[in-house]
Amino acid sequence: MREARTPWVPPATATAPRRRSEPGARTTDRQQPAGPVPHPAALAALQRTAGNAAVTRWVQRQEDTGAREEARRHAIDPTGHGEWGTFRDDMARAGFDDDVTDAAWQLILGGLAEQGQLNDEAMAAHVKRQDQRDHRASNTWYQDLVKLIGAYLKVKTPTLALWSGGRQMSDYALAKGHTPLESTAFGGVVDKLTLTEDWSLKTPMWNVLSKAFVNHAGGAVHIFLRGYDPDSVLIAQEIPQLRVVMALNPAVRLVWHPVYTAADGRPMEITKRLELTTDAHYATRDECVQVLYDYLRLKHDPANDHSRRAHAEMDARLAANGNAP
Repeated sequence: MREARTPWVPPATATAPRRRSEPGARTTDRQQPAGPVPHPAALAALQRTAGNAAVTRWVQRQEDTGAREEARRHAIDPTGHGEWGTFRDDMARAGFDDDVTDAAWQLILGGLAEQGQLNDEAMAAHVKRQDQRDHRASNTWYQDLVKLIGAYLKVKTPTLALWSGGRQMSDYALAKGHTPLESTAFGGVVDKLTLTEDWSLKTPMWNVLSKAFVNHAGGAVHIFLRGYDPDSVLIAQEIPQLRVVMALNPAVRLVWHPVYTAADGRPMEITKRLELTTDAHYATRDECVQVLYDYLRLKHDPANDHSRRAHAEMDARLAANGNAP
């Protein structure tokens, strides 16, 4: 079992502790400068794994008063984040090296601290939703995170999976033998964490990771739809990125699955005859969405709480487009 480590990032206290206790090591009572003190070995590890720019941003972060306070505090002192131990241990079980674990944690927390300002800028500078999303995803901490752990987003199964319509779809895709982002080596670690209660700070991280994830597609990509939103990350970001991949690799193809959750809570797929079955797939998005909407319009049971939201969202979308549900 790996030794429990003190996070390598310099804490926001006057004295920077050693990363591990050394035999015969002694503490000193000499007065240290106020504020966080960079630990040379810590910054060296960050430089090795994430580059000079990440080190520069860490130094700049010490004086950045514009970041959201809690996120900024954790970015300066990861020891203060309650999930550091969970992240460290799960990364060890997943086979990550210590330096990668340490750098990834700093990049995640640095990204959270940076994201608030980017979100404000996105709303002020852009009107279109996709332009706002792109600006939020320009977070350089998250971009460096992808460079660091991108290889650990590879799928464990022959086929990659994407989904829309609730977290249950990820578990459903995995049970059918496909690998969603949340089941990759790194995605599985981060998926267990809360990180922050503010979803606006961490959603862009997942968006950046998902875009990198689809670059690993090498064959069929199975897409599970329990709801359809043209402005979702799946439709607005992941699928366009997959089109780029498909242009470079003709072996990559999209397989669409319309999913309805039955009254007993089981996800089921929808045939062209509007029957529920264990597998029904289509070659195009339009076919898939048509079957999904037809079933929700004609077959949905109002007493089925599991699919009430999908039905309500469909109704709202049809009404917004001037169509009767």
